[in-house]
Amino acid sequence: MKEKIDKVIEKVEKSDKVTPEDKPLIIQKLKEWREEDNAINDIAVRFENWWMEVEPIFAEMGLV
Repeated sequence: MKEKIDKVIEKVEKSDKVTPEDKPLIIQKLKEWREEDNAINDIAVRFENWWMEVEPIFAEMGLV
């Protein structure tokens, strides 16, 4: 999971959809979570819950 968090950090750093003001805050929090084993599980659960909410939208658009 730590490798996945590193990939997310890279994507946030390269993203043009995240404001320059928000990037350092998001990256800092991700780095904190990367070091906490319980937080890693929390991130996985949050992403899973998020996907369950947005999957129907993507499905309607024909992207899933």
